[in-house]
Amino acid sequence: MNEASPIPAGETEPEEAPPPQQMARMKGDLTQGPILRTLLVFSIPMLISNVLQTLNGSVNAIWVGRLLGESALAATANANIIMFLLIALVFGFGMATTVRVGQHFGARDIDAARRTFGSGVGFCLLLSVICGLAGWLGADALLHALGTPGQSRIEALDYLRVIFVTLPLGSLSLMVSMGMRGAGDSRTPLHAMILTVALDVILNPLLIIGPGPLPTLGIAGSAAATAFANFAGLVFQLWTIYRKDLPMRLRGAELGYMIPRGNELRYVILKGLPMGAQMLLVSSAGLIMVGLVNREGLDSAAAYGASLQLWNYLQMPAMAIGSAVSAMVAQSLGAHDHARVGKVTEIGLVTNLALSMLLAAVIVVFDHPLLALFLGGDSPAMPIARHIQLVCTASFVIVSITMILTGTLRAYGAVVVPLIIMFLGLYPGRLGFYYLAYPLLGSEALWWAYPVGSALTVALTLAYYRWGKWRAAFDL
Repeated sequence: MNEASPIPAGETEPEEAPPPQQMARMKGDLTQGPILRTLLVFSIPMLISNVLQTLNGSVNAIWVGRLLGESALAATANANIIMFLLIALVFGFGMATTVRVGQHFGARDIDAARRTFGSGVGFCLLLSVICGLAGWLGADALLHALGTPGQSRIEALDYLRVIFVTLPLGSLSLMVSMGMRGAGDSRTPLHAMILTVALDVILNPLLIIGPGPLPTLGIAGSAAATAFANFAGLVFQLWTIYRKDLPMRLRGAELGYMIPRGNELRYVILKGLPMGAQMLLVSSAGLIMVGLVNREGLDSAAAYGASLQLWNYLQMPAMAIGSAVSAMVAQSLGAHDHARVGKVTEIGLVTNLALSMLLAAVIVVFDHPLLALFLGGDSPAMPIARHIQLVCTASFVIVSITMILTGTLRAYGAVVVPLIIMFLGLYPGRLGFYYLAYPLLGSEALWWAYPVGSALTVALTLAYYRWGKWRAAFDL
């Protein structure tokens, strides 16, 4: 990992811009200052946002389950599977927008950053409107294709149609947040997330049961609460952008940048599709694993479900630091400060491993009380869940290395090979190992498939980072 320079032998180094210390420091500038401090200050708000978003989903599920029953809870689960597929695409385009905005921002080309921001936001807004209309019309057919139980179908349809109608609000809020992060601002999206989560948690029960003058909307009220909360978060971000005159504000003729076009739109699509596909790969492999675990019986399924809850939190430091590394590297590339790129990656790796190992140790040492939050202390699934933690938890620490390196690769525009590596790690690696080992190990093959798949993913990523031609993908 110790590279004197990310420029391979035989390649000419790009013409250097003025050293960053000679360039005026802008708000959101990630190209200057101590790397560790900059990384932590930028990534911690994203980490908090991820935690809040996950907690919000859990609290909303509690409201729906307690107020409307298991059928409604199953309905939201089926509807959310469909929504995840759409959000994965928007997220991919959002990450591409973050990277491109960061590259232009680091080069001090604010107008180009605004063009990218406008193209990304405009394209995803148009896409979400089309998907929302198509989803409204085809929601029933989608639920039928998923095999949604009949007793949940009507509730799921009501919930899903509200979600589809309001999809543009959520997509727009996500794209604005990711564009802001490309310009070095992770605090404004965090403040918007705090507002969004607070409103969603408060409004969910109110709109479900409709006390006083409020209408009783049932499960549709849960979807409406989420939509209103997203809208409030979006308004807050836009208000902050224009009140503080932040770099990503669009005024006058600049509003025309929201018409998707040109090289910026091409970059967002070509780089965003593979990034979104990575999320779909993870989701599809996860669904397959759930099906395989379910074959082992109720106790194994419950133990695995509780373990998944803990693993969600275990992955959050790597997700936040990986996104921060991507934004910092993108800005450094824009500033032609190639020496800083390797340092950002190395410090990101060390910081991530320290945090991930600490969190993993807490999960393993205190596994019984943590798992009891989901299973109950006397559950027959508890011994299985504790065994799963011992076998699998370390694999998430291992694979977190990939998240950091992928952040750097993504900043260079290298997104296809990481997608292929992820496919190899999840399918031939994790699932392939399971099918080969199951006749010998039985259910143990399920749990050991995690470290095997993670080890393969990290090995391939390290090899590509060390010897691949990914630097050639950078083009500003």
